Amino acid sequence: LTLLAVPTELFSQPVKGNHQQDYQEGEVATMQFCAHKLDKKDFFGKSDPFMVFYRSNEDGTCTICHKTEVVKNTLNPVWQAISIPVRALCNGDFDRTIKAEVYDWDRDGSHDFIGEFTTSYRDLSRGQSQFNVYEVSGEEGRVGGRALTQFVSQRHTDKTENNIINQTKNISNRPQSTSLHYMNPYQMNAYAMALKAVGEIIQDYDSDKMFPALGFGAKLPPDGQVSHEFPLNGNIENPYCNGMEGILQAYHQSLKTVQLYGPTNFAPVVNHVAKYAAAVQDGSQYFVLLIITDGVISDMAQTKEAIVNAAKLPMSIIIVGVGQAEFDAMVELDGDDIRISSRGKLAERDIVQFVPFRDYMDRTGNHVLSMARLAKDVLAEIPEQLILYMKSRGIKPCLLPPLNEEPGPEDQDHAQTTPV
Repeated sequence: LTLLAVPTELFSQPVKGNHQQDYQEGEVATMQFCAHKLDKKDFFGKSDPFMVFYRSNEDGTCTICHKTEVVKNTLNPVWQAISIPVRALCNGDFDRTIKAEVYDWDRDGSHDFIGEFTTSYRDLSRGQSQFNVYEVSGEEGRVGGRALTQFVSQRHTDKTENNIINQTKNISNRPQSTSLHYMNPYQMNAYAMALKAVGEIIQDYDSDKMFPALGFGAKLPPDGQVSHEFPLNGNIENPYCNGMEGILQAYHQSLKTVQLYGPTNFAPVVNHVAKYAAAVQDGSQYFVLLIITDGVISDMAQTKEAIVNAAKLPMSIIIVGVGQAEFDAMVELDGDDIRISSRGKLAERDIVQFVPFRDYMDRTGNHVLSMARLAKDVLAEIPEQLILYMKSRGIKPCLLPPLNEEPGPEDQDHAQTTPV
């Protein structure tokens, strides 16, 4: 079984140094693989091979970051070129382990394992010779079944693009044009579109329209300290923004002042909101945390623990995924199929709702196809989550005042959280 490699092109800046300091936000790895004399897994016909790539996390777990298409009925597949953001592939850490698995596709979903290998972004992009070779190990240590299994990759760099990246790095920390955070003067980026569309849906459930807005995963001025819960408006004492427009203004301003930087930790912002929710458990307030993410997460274990603890509090979490990455980790946090747990402790209730924003966009990625469908899915679980919390604490809705009577101060907060 010999898996021959293809030239693999990595369009990114030259790899230097040993870790994340060389990573530039928005770098994309473009790769293509082919195979030769793969193991025959089907009794009738040949194999239907596909590849799955995994990013390793700090806690030892792995997260799917890309799946190739299935190439039908062949032992010598040539997969289409794939483009993966370096951040999704290795979170900007060039030496982090990347695992690749090869499977034979089956209609019933019981795909047959052919083999696997591990590498790193640095190894993929080394390009000291025309080909990089990887031996793929099959089950029980077999080498794919018949013979040596090899993947070959070739690195190509575009000098013009590299010069632009380096010059940009010298004069500004702003995201590059390949980044989901890139600020196009003619249209909103993916984060802004998701924030505006989803934010306008949920903002009507807040009375004063003042929202604390936090960012995570950036170096802050003036000393470059990495933070995972910093106010977008730069005001630690008062992180509140006035409506969606205020949040968008703070977001755009922060992109001009901070440097985007890994790792990507969710737990700090979950714990941040949980701290406020823990202080008000009488039913007068209910907190909803909206997280806009590209799906990369570096602290899965800590985030699970934070969510399990938050499930006892008056709060819910809406996660909106932007971009084209795999969102398996976000689906796991959603907990619709398997209730989330941490350290053997099951979450008291499901408080997370995940929505992939791309499912609601047109082909250009610039317009929401159906705000009504987006609103329905975003809010699908919030009412039940709120009611479950109130019932578990024996909290009953307050009676609304007559229509000709203005609600008093003691009624206003309850009116915000009373299900209609």
